[in-house]
Amino acid sequence: MAGGSAADLAPTAAVKIFSAGIAGCVADLVTFPLDTAKVRLQVQGESKDLPKGQKATYRGVFGTIITIVRAEGPRNLYNGLLAGLHRQMCFASVRIGLYDTMKLLYAHGAENPGLGTRLLAGSTTGAMTVAFAQPTDVVKVRFQAQAHQPENGSVKRYSSTTDAYRTIARVEGLRGLWKGCLLNIARNAIVNCSELVTYDIIKEQILKNKLMTDNMPCHFTAAFAAGFCTTVVASPVDVVKTRFMNSVPGQYGGGTNCALTMLFKEGPSAFYKGFMPSFLRLGSWNIVMFVSYEQIQRAARAAKRCEGLLSLFL
Repeated sequence: MAGGSAADLAPTAAVKIFSAGIAGCVADLVTFPLDTAKVRLQVQGESKDLPKGQKATYRGVFGTIITIVRAEGPRNLYNGLLAGLHRQMCFASVRIGLYDTMKLLYAHGAENPGLGTRLLAGSTTGAMTVAFAQPTDVVKVRFQAQAHQPENGSVKRYSSTTDAYRTIARVEGLRGLWKGCLLNIARNAIVNCSELVTYDIIKEQILKNKLMTDNMPCHFTAAFAAGFCTTVVASPVDVVKTRFMNSVPGQYGGGTNCALTMLFKEGPSAFYKGFMPSFLRLGSWNIVMFVSYEQIQRAARAAKRCEGLLSLFL
């Protein structure tokens, strides 16, 4: 990312990959209940229309969280957390950790690459992650979407993360673990472009115009703006991706069929279901992740400098 003084030792690609993976996990731990609320709101209404006069089970961000806690217990807010952490170690480490490397590669080493180069770098790392880490996202979504309410005849589809991987592979085949892969590639490319490029450019402009120094307030501001832009741009494809990944075999003929079914059955507003939890989650996730990412990299640079100083005396 842009910023930092010339005196700073640039972190290696390995340090960036490690820092991004850890930062992504920290952000998931903090914001996972919001993500669960978002998924529940997104899949609500996909199976059947509500009877006339009956209110939806989940209403609003905090209403959804309260409903889950009351009906299923607070632990269910973290359904799929293990798969989520698997996902972040794969997704965040590559799509965020390799962004600067890909940007320099496409810019042929130029110091100030253009917008097109940044978008291309974001799209590339966003798509790369899905190629090998899609199963972690499928399992996470399935876990978050399932409601465990025995009194209503609702039981869990999977007993554990390992059981989910095995059951999906056995019942749906390996294709089931990569369900919605193309949708997720599109979604990840869009998210990466809007998230990383927005953060990169806003941070660069803040530092260039000397509005702030390269510290936490600067990182907070750029991350919040990136979260808002990402939510607005990526919500429609995110809802379709969630619906399609959570669907039973044969429910939709494909991603396009899923989108058209939503459009004709629920109207255009369905594509922005769960927008507020998406924004709260992405906004807070971006803030925690980018601030953590920057601080972990700074700690790595400080450790490198200390190592260099010690080597002078030994």
